[in-house]
Amino acid sequence: MGEIVKYFLYGWVFLLSVTLIVLVISNTSKAEGLGVIGGGSSQPTSRGRAGLEENINRWTAFVAIAWMISCTVLYYFAVRNGWS
Repeated sequence: MGEIVKYFLYGWVFLLSVTLIVLVISNTSKAEGLGVIGGGSSQPTSRGRAGLEENINRWTAFVAIAWMISCTVLYYFAVRNGWS
């Protein structure tokens, strides 16, 4: 049973890692840079139907949180069971 959990967690974290890399690469740059800090103007966003960029941003945040939680769980089980 321990081996099944081990390989499932390793596979799950690997899948989330690849997905997170693809989502981060897919994000477009807002090209704001440090202009926001110095008082640069920002364009107001419409509150209509979410576009592709907003959906990618939302999914990136969701996958990043899932990746962090999964890595924490994997670490816990690895330390507890002596996985290498």
